[in-house]
Amino acid sequence: MNLLYANDVPGQYPASWYAATATPHKPHPPLQGDVKADVCVVGGGYTGLSAALHLAEAGRDVVLIDAQRVGFGASGRNGGQLGSGQRVEQDGLEKMLGPEHAAKLWEMGQEAKALVKSLIKTHEIECHLKPGVAWTGSTASDVRHLHDYAEHLQQRYSYDEIEVLDHEALQAVCPSPDYKGGVLDMGAAHLHPLNYALGLARAAAAAGVRIFENSPAHDIVEGQKTIVHCPTGSVTADHVVLACNGYLGTLNGEVAAKVMPINNFIAATEPLGDRIKDVLPRDVAVADSRFVVNYFRLSHDGRLLFGGGESYGYRFPQDIAAKVRKPMSQIFPQLKDLKIDYAWGGTLGITMKRLPYVARVAPNILSASGYSGHGVGTATHAGYLMAKAIEGETDGFDTMAAIPATPFPGGPAMRSPLLALAMVWYATRDRLGL
Repeated sequence: MNLLYANDVPGQYPASWYAATATPHKPHPPLQGDVKADVCVVGGGYTGLSAALHLAEAGRDVVLIDAQRVGFGASGRNGGQLGSGQRVEQDGLEKMLGPEHAAKLWEMGQEAKALVKSLIKTHEIECHLKPGVAWTGSTASDVRHLHDYAEHLQQRYSYDEIEVLDHEALQAVCPSPDYKGGVLDMGAAHLHPLNYALGLARAAAAAGVRIFENSPAHDIVEGQKTIVHCPTGSVTADHVVLACNGYLGTLNGEVAAKVMPINNFIAATEPLGDRIKDVLPRDVAVADSRFVVNYFRLSHDGRLLFGGGESYGYRFPQDIAAKVRKPMSQIFPQLKDLKIDYAWGGTLGITMKRLPYVARVAPNILSASGYSGHGVGTATHAGYLMAKAIEGETDGFDTMAAIPATPFPGGPAMRSPLLALAMVWYATRDRLGL
């Protein structure tokens, strides 16, 4: 199954609230004929756009190809949360990788947030960037864990932008009967993800990047000069950046073994009006502590954008709104009859360790993907790190590449069913409050 086309119309953005409110963006032409470049970037999401922009600003001749449209994939469909650190918490990283490597990854997470904010400011990207992400706990043990983790960040990493919330304080942020307490990270932020991606694309094009849409890469011939073949042309380049994430397909077996595509779903309600005060009286984003995470925030026109719902196959469900309404009604029972105006799905890439897979898969081919739901900052930063590595500054790239990567068990035939079983188990634990 080709996930580039399994759930979407070729050459069109999904019928999401993001697409409906996106800044107008003219299509780029498909690749026609054979072209040459210093660098060929495959994939027009945050990773590829960031890599292309930074390489062009460094004076490189860059061609970027995308099988659909720039920002078409997870970069234009996600929850819009710019989180701190990495997808795995720092105390977990300390046990997994040691305190020194964990500390470097914390600093890189801080750099990622700063990079996104800087790019938005420098290139005047209108994407409704706002501060604040709350993490919530539905059980007493979840709340204790969040509070202990906030204290850990404050003491070990001198991170003073995170606030502990007891039940009463959390209810003032998010009055859900499901949540017992949590933390509020004002160093994190949220934004309109598709407008951010389109802003990066405009900045890259202005810097000289040649962007070709509707140009899927179907074969890469490695060599001193690598050739990327598309249906209507090819790109011959000194370097290639693979930035495909969940849409990689069979383009590179090494990456495909360690990055698995999964689907997630978001709904946008009708405008809340006066009911905002009963849902999110403070305009911050929220993510909860479930294994199958619920995440939500307000849109700039007063809707609730709610992400949630498990998916165990690559086809989107016929009724995505019903899929999302189920967890939304658990968190906000008062909204169970609220009209949903938009509902959409998207495909992201995850790894076994929930940390990005960053690798040099050939002497002149770099790859970064598998952000596991933490991609707004991490993917942007990964593109920057690959650009710097091509320019000869490899420290940051090497730090990310040193994270051990485990292939998914079962090979191509069994890894999806095995993941589905695991997801069912953890989803059941969530529902039982274990």
